[in-house]
Amino acid sequence: MAQERILVIGGGIAGMQAAAVLREEGFSPLILERSSSLGGHVADWDRLFPTQLPAREVIDELSAAVQEIETKIGCEIASLTSDASGVTAVTADGERYEGRAAVVATGFDLFDARLKEEYGYGMYENVVTSAELERMFRTGRVAMRSGEAPERVAILHCVGSRDEKVGQFHCSKVCCITGIKQAIELTEAVPGVQVTNFYMDLRAFGNGYEELYRKSQVEHGVTYIRGRISEAGETLDKRIQLKVEDTLVGRPLRMTVDMLVLLVGMRAPSCCGSLGLPTQANGFFAPQNPYTGTVLSAQRGVYLAGTATGPKTIGETLNEAIAAARRIKHDLME
Repeated sequence: MAQERILVIGGGIAGMQAAAVLREEGFSPLILERSSSLGGHVADWDRLFPTQLPAREVIDELSAAVQEIETKIGCEIASLTSDASGVTAVTADGERYEGRAAVVATGFDLFDARLKEEYGYGMYENVVTSAELERMFRTGRVAMRSGEAPERVAILHCVGSRDEKVGQFHCSKVCCITGIKQAIELTEAVPGVQVTNFYMDLRAFGNGYEELYRKSQVEHGVTYIRGRISEAGETLDKRIQLKVEDTLVGRPLRMTVDMLVLLVGMRAPSCCGSLGLPTQANGFFAPQNPYTGTVLSAQRGVYLAGTATGPKTIGETLNEAIAAARRIKHDLME
């Protein structure tokens, strides 16, 4: 068993964790990652909710765990097949990789904010996504295109989530708490900044989430308005003018801000349509059973981990990666 190879498709945190545990169990994992580096989306983040732990600490720990594991980067898998002898993955370039089993840990894609034209992303200078704001936090400088620090910032929730118009019916689960976390970070990065969050329903469901929500209001002065931004426009001085309906009081609002942040949701990765595995209505891979078989796919020898099956937190993702690795050991020992 010590020499048996297990393919790990995806080098984000789920793939890295699964590979590390598989190695501990005596297997020889091979990580196949389509981008130029490991770490996935988390490698681009600054601090993590709800504790505000630096994301780099999680990536560094996982990187150390997979340091001696064979990895192929720039390796996009185009097809995945299996039979009684094992699993075969073929890349877009025609390369073949074989293993006794495979973990599909392909993660998620970020929603393309340009599809919501009414918000002006890609047209207006100071409309940015939550992912771009994270990169600003990482560089230690939050600024408008002009280079000046913003005095007023609006954060809009559910961009590309729970939206029938763009075919994204599902909740992306972590956007609300990300908006809360980013609002706090904004007040710390830009002293005196006024931050307003516009939300449909605030879903602070996790351990420590509600406390962080309260902290953002009491200690950081963040404002929350239940309502949707119907339209964003650009003023002559490159500020962003918002038309909003406050649904709690039932009246329209107009607000001008220096920066509009779009909390973009998770969407199924592009590979979901090409690997030959069943998918759910939301486009993500379908587990064999949503209760007792969350890491099992419908295909023999192929296992699922992390956000390949839908939006999850980092903790949930890492735990599922461990479960997938343990299940492989269990199944191969039978």
